Amino acid sequence: MLKRSLTILASAVLLIGSIGISTNTSAKETSMKITSSDFENNDYIPKEFTSQGEDINPSLLIANIPDGAKSLALIVDDPDATIGAWVHWVVFNIPIISRIDKNSAPGAQGITSSGSRGYHGPCPPSGTHRYFFKIYALDTTIDTEKAIDSKGLESAMSNHIIDKAELIGLYKRN
Repeated sequence: MLKRSLTILASAVLLIGSIGISTNTSAKETSMKITSSDFENNDYIPKEFTSQGEDINPSLLIANIPDGAKSLALIVDDPDATIGAWVHWVVFNIPIISRIDKNSAPGAQGITSSGSRGYHGPCPPSGTHRYFFKIYALDTTIDTEKAIDSKGLESAMSNHIIDKAELIGLYKRN
């Protein structure tokens, strides 16, 4: 009976391995994280950081940046825009830092959907929109002196992402 149970167990382990299910039950404890001291994940972004306020970027805290990262990149977009995702900020070649201060530009700034560089805060025409602050740890720096938009950045970093994290903020225009 014990021999049969061990044979069944061994077969189950082989089956799990052959169909690609991970047998590692420990979660990746060092996954990168992005938070803000100005708002919680899935909560409202304060007016200060919107087009109805000072239109400056909020503070962002980055934790658990993986070893081997040579630079960070950040894309902030609104997937709820009626014309498709509206890009509010593109920053790349950010040095390995754990904090992006409010009203700062920590790296090279790319072109946003408004056609200019720099942070452009939430300004939805109607309803509540979601704003995704996506941070990427890269194993390289982006080699470009040209104006780059989010699509160009995504293409340039596609094979260089070590880890990524996101923070979602909400905003509804008053």
